[in-house]
Amino acid sequence: MYLGRRHFLGAIAGSAASLFMPRDLAQAIAPQPEHLPAGADRSVLLSRALAALQQHHDRVASRDVIGIVDFSAPSRLPRFQLVDVAAGKVISDHLVAHGSGSDPGNSGWVQRLSNRPGSNASCSGAFLTGEIYSGKHGRSRRLQGLDTENSMASSRGIVIHAARYVAPDLAESQGRVGRSQGCFAVSADDISHVLERLGPGRLLFAAR
Repeated sequence: MYLGRRHFLGAIAGSAASLFMPRDLAQAIAPQPEHLPAGADRSVLLSRALAALQQHHDRVASRDVIGIVDFSAPSRLPRFQLVDVAAGKVISDHLVAHGSGSDPGNSGWVQRLSNRPGSNASCSGAFLTGEIYSGKHGRSRRLQGLDTENSMASSRGIVIHAARYVAPDLAESQGRVGRSQGCFAVSADDISHVLERLGPGRLLFAAR
């Protein structure tokens, strides 16, 4: 379900009205690149993200840009993408860590997702982006879970932050990046861009 930038082809071009037609938009996306695992379908992920944007329209004040994380892809790939809904294009793509509890064997693949406190696992669903704060990982953005499967995200401290264990050289040399405690950890080089473009009141959608 990795949304290659060159495969968007204006699939979500148009307007806010397009959010009411996620299936039609998703079907416009070209076939998957060869590196995708068998059966992977990026149109399903895009459709689900757009449906979540519509479902939570009363909570998501800014609908111009959304973030999509594909937990079916390995961590060595840039599986966190920022999407300009109005322009119908991928703005940027980024490496992102998953939680150690989601991948106990450190394989680079998400094995399970959990909403349970103390699980150190990633959780899926729709998240509302909140304020920026400065913590132990530097500038970070708070997240609030909007679905049953991520309702504990805020109390678990699930946020977007930078981490030294997420970097292209690690992805290349180890075939994976490091693991977080459930947070969406990106590289230090990417954090400023991600925090700026995925500002407060926007949707982050994660699924496997």
